[in-house]
Amino acid sequence: MKAVLSFTVRPHLPEALQALDRLAGNLRWSWHRQTRHVFATIDPELWAASGHDPRLVLASVPTTRLDELAADPEFCARVAAMDADLSAYLSRPSWYDAAGLDLGGGVAYFSPEFGIAEAVPQYSGGLGILAGDHLKSASDLGVPLVGIGLFYRHGYFRQSVSVDGWQQERFPDLDPYAMSMTLVNDIRIPIELGPDTVIAQAWRAEVGSTPLYLLDTDISENADHLRVITDRLYGGDTEHRLRQEIVLGVGGVRLLGALGIDATVFHTNEGHAGFLGFERIRHLMREHAMSFDEALQLARAGCVFTTHTPVPAGIDRFPLELIHKYFGGWANEVGLSPEELVGIGHRPTDPPDERFNMAVMGMRLAERRNGVAKLHGEVSREMFGDLWSGVPTEEVPVGSVTNGVHPTTWISAPMAELFADAIGPDWDLSDDWSGLGDVDSAQLWDAHRAGTRRLVQFTRRRLRQAGIDRGLSPSELTWTNDALDPEVLTICFARRFATYKRATLLLSQEERLRELMMDEHRPVQFLFAGKAHPADNGGKELIRRIVSFSHDPEVRHRFVFLDNYDMHISRHLLHGADIWLNTPLRPQEACGTSGMKATMNGALNCSVLDGWWAECFDPELGWAISSAESVEDGERRDELEANSLFELLERQIVPRFYDRHDGLPEEWIATMRRSVIGLGPFLSSLRMVRDYVSGLYAPAVAASAALGADGRRGARELAAWRERVMAAWPEVHVDEVRADESVADLASTRVVTARVALGPLGPHDVEVQLVAGLVGQTGELEATRSLAMSPVGDAVDAHMTFQAELPLDLAGRRGITVRVVPRHRLLGDPLDLGCVAWAG
Repeated sequence: MKAVLSFTVRPHLPEALQALDRLAGNLRWSWHRQTRHVFATIDPELWAASGHDPRLVLASVPTTRLDELAADPEFCARVAAMDADLSAYLSRPSWYDAAGLDLGGGVAYFSPEFGIAEAVPQYSGGLGILAGDHLKSASDLGVPLVGIGLFYRHGYFRQSVSVDGWQQERFPDLDPYAMSMTLVNDIRIPIELGPDTVIAQAWRAEVGSTPLYLLDTDISENADHLRVITDRLYGGDTEHRLRQEIVLGVGGVRLLGALGIDATVFHTNEGHAGFLGFERIRHLMREHAMSFDEALQLARAGCVFTTHTPVPAGIDRFPLELIHKYFGGWANEVGLSPEELVGIGHRPTDPPDERFNMAVMGMRLAERRNGVAKLHGEVSREMFGDLWSGVPTEEVPVGSVTNGVHPTTWISAPMAELFADAIGPDWDLSDDWSGLGDVDSAQLWDAHRAGTRRLVQFTRRRLRQAGIDRGLSPSELTWTNDALDPEVLTICFARRFATYKRATLLLSQEERLRELMMDEHRPVQFLFAGKAHPADNGGKELIRRIVSFSHDPEVRHRFVFLDNYDMHISRHLLHGADIWLNTPLRPQEACGTSGMKATMNGALNCSVLDGWWAECFDPELGWAISSAESVEDGERRDELEANSLFELLERQIVPRFYDRHDGLPEEWIATMRRSVIGLGPFLSSLRMVRDYVSGLYAPAVAASAALGADGRRGARELAAWRERVMAAWPEVHVDEVRADESVADLASTRVVTARVALGPLGPHDVEVQLVAGLVGQTGELEATRSLAMSPVGDAVDAHMTFQAELPLDLAGRRGITVRVVPRHRLLGDPLDLGCVAWAG
């Protein structure tokens, strides 16, 4: 039967323990170890069984136990201390305050998933974990930021594996009233969905000082087919996914308005929330009597778009009939034709019936765009270069901010204590971890191996329980008592099981793998974990192969697959791994933050030079698997790269790990120490958020202020200027470039002049640039740089002359060309319009 009414019954806490409710209500407990210890003390078994959920512990613990704790002065003192610590954290002077920054109304950070803690399962993998770490770091730094997402009643699936190794999915029923969040009362957000209107309520979670709002359509005001919009993360068909993204983007902007939050910067974490741009344009047009082009300029100025997708197949695309169904009314309201609506999500060369591309829309509706690693920035510039016709790939206006991970969330307790002693109590906020250089080698090794010992014990328990769940008897599971060995070289592979990540690369040379594992003196053990998307049969097949191999009685104590990968399992693997293995097809890994977390825990990376490892690799810090990108045959490429991996394992990694002096692998520890000191601060999400603030958020605030001041006069001026420039651009061309072609001396200069036609434009509308570089073998310029040229004299025959003096600071064959780009004081990047007139 179904309940007619429902209500929440809160646990009754004794007066002395009232602060526990406040501590449970702020998700800072997810990364504050001392607070977690307080809740674990209440009932250790219940704490473990609850999935480390303070709310569930308080709701389930017997009243007699609470009364007992209330009478314990030591426990009450700990609770009071943690409550005072939370208050101090929320009111402390912050990095943001000290930096004297002003982000206006703050940042609204939109993401389809947020991985804050396993007790709030609103994440599927790396994108959500990154979003959670972003919010935590914004809190640590005091950055004024608010998160916007969706609340999924069934979250992401829980994974089990059948006897034959095939992934099984179960979707849990989640109760938001039992989580560390509260319903935002009296707020209902109406959102048009074609012929329907759905109503969304909102839940608020406190992530330290950062609020997170999650929209939820599962309420009685909605018809059944609308209530299920926010049922599952990445569930349902294409139309269901589109509806979710409309609720996130459009509903999220409306929620901010209902809350009275006048955000200045809108950060879209991947394209899923891209429709927020449509809603902001509509709002500006309706409330401020702006034209579409004027509203577009102002909306773009404050928008940051982060792409996480290195391959076109990973981008959301929607059939045009759905775009017309759900946004035809919007297009009519803002004055766009059906073709203009579709054009927002089309590349210039797309056929008229091509699906609507969310990443293309994201690029168009944001003035600032970035990939999530240096290599990913390069890949993104190549992927989206055709949106800026005439702009060289290396100058396509898509930058990069390398991802980071939240240190105190992911570092083990023994390592964190060591860091605090060596660097200071605020080690996670420091950019200098060199104090670890003074830590005794044995102490550093013991802190790391403590994580391996816990991983081994955890794995044995999981293997035993998995066997019991499959119906095996305890006598058949005695082998699990000796599964893995805390003194053996431990290699972990844990991530989403997508085919390009090649989880089974090791299995391609099974005999070499067996020899590594079964070596009598220098054995190796492997742990795998990860989920495949429910619709990804290729990923499921990888899991099946891994699981099948792990069931072999000869190797099952050295080769393990852990099912239902989540943050809890992830921590055990990260804390216990000696090597973190990553085998993607370069360059298809956007960043790969799991290896960052492993590094902070003392693991060494062995990876293809993809994602973040491409920019951070150093032979003194870890190992690089050779990439055979130039080999077109996939099987041959896998063979070559597997050979490289096994060569590294057999000749370098295994010998270094087992080379002992007085019982310690001194060279291994030295590599581990260099890796943590050299990479740790850079891999921190606090560095990442600071980079976003200085490189993207602050410029977006400045641009928004310039366009929005004085009744939004700047936006109107820029829109009119863009229209005029775009119309006149076909008449802009460089007709002549002159320079002395004789041999020149190094350190001298050379005068270059250019004769340029500007049509109806004036020299104040453009920048004429001298582009100089080395001449490559094909005649193409390499290692170029640009210099602004100055107008000389008056126009003659509708042409103007421009001139620049080129310093000759490099020997060799030098080449030059000239180009014209638009220029306006309110234009963020002169190449943003994609208008470039080249000489010749």
